[in-house]
Amino acid sequence: MFNKNIKLLLASITLLYSIYQFYENYIGNGIFLILISLFFILIYFKNEIIFLAFLKLRKQDFLGTERLLSKIYNPEKALVKKQQGYYNYLNGIIYSQKNLTQAEKYFKKAIQLGMSMNHDLAMAKMSLAGILMQKRRKREAQQLLTEAKKLDKHNMLNEQIKMIQQQMKRI
Repeated sequence: MFNKNIKLLLASITLLYSIYQFYENYIGNGIFLILISLFFILIYFKNEIIFLAFLKLRKQDFLGTERLLSKIYNPEKALVKKQQGYYNYLNGIIYSQKNLTQAEKYFKKAIQLGMSMNHDLAMAKMSLAGILMQKRRKREAQQLLTEAKKLDKHNMLNEQIKMIQQQMKRI
């Protein structure tokens, strides 16, 4: 909703006002305003629209996810680098249903920007490997699958990786 600079400005203003409230002996107001400033700092690092888009995606609502992501204007300026990675990752998932070339572009950019969680990065690499496999680029797909396997420390994607490898053997 807000630009990242506006979020920091709101956090600093509420923090300064909470210090003023402490000075005026309104301790309860000061504590509450510190909590509000912490909320602004939290949404600086975790974008609320991306969070809502993940919730929509969990319900398999691709149109709703796409609508939410379209509300982020100019993601290079509005989002932190890791958030840009998740933005491109979500767009890659949406476009993998429509246009594989566009989805490949989004997944590559998401991998380049990086993500906070290793299993999310592994999922992006595995999805990109599936797209490359469909485009008959077996060597690149195999390389991405081995990288995804290394990133998947808890073996959450083990079955999907094996399935893609079996499909690759048929090519």
